[in-house]
Amino acid sequence: MSQPPAAALDPADLERRILDAIRRGASMEDIADLRPSRVVSPEDAIEALKDGNARFFSGQATRPEADANQRRAQIMGQTPFAAVLACSDSRVPVEIVFDQGLGDLFVVRVAGNVVGETGLGTLEYATEHLDVHLIVVMGHEGCGAVSSAMLPDEALAAEPENLRRLIARIQPSVRGLPPIRDKKARMREAVLSNVRYQVAALREQPVIQAAEARGQIRVIGGFYEIGSGAVDFLTEEEDLRL
Repeated sequence: MSQPPAAALDPADLERRILDAIRRGASMEDIADLRPSRVVSPEDAIEALKDGNARFFSGQATRPEADANQRRAQIMGQTPFAAVLACSDSRVPVEIVFDQGLGDLFVVRVAGNVVGETGLGTLEYATEHLDVHLIVVMGHEGCGAVSSAMLPDEALAAEPENLRRLIARIQPSVRGLPPIRDKKARMREAVLSNVRYQVAALREQPVIQAAEARGQIRVIGGFYEIGSGAVDFLTEEEDLRL
């Protein structure tokens, strides 16, 4: 009798199949082939991240850290389903926030989740050479880099040169914000504005633009609330409008 495909197995059955393969002396490539591809489209990728974040903020996280056998199964290569451009803030652990395991996400982290040369090259690599279906630009509550971008130039004059250049990539997104008295609400609007700005910058790049045009990927935004643990997704064109 033929065995069911890996995608039809629950995690316990898949683990047993991997263990059986190891006992039979299967190669790392054979073991890697046992891992099912559960995400085959941008829409699947969005749903996987939404579901994972819902598990995280509701206290139902599965914490899918790979055991030794699952780690070995990844030796032959990586197959992340989404790339995330996130802030370097230590309070924003991307894989944990989305309740994803090793090999699921291709993560670029830089203060203010800004699109710079090295980060763009990394995302181009993910788009051209990995099977990613989604790019998420994720800002977060209380971002220090965005807050700094709202300061007057004279207040930033003493900062190191490279830090000033990084902040300069955020400043256009926070100019002309509407007057909002509530500081928390104003900060949220500034972070969202920066997310939209960075998404637009990504979508102007030829490699990303072409991949999105042919339906290979989608580029969306997100806002992570540190207090609640929830991510608000910006998926529609209206959500992403500058």
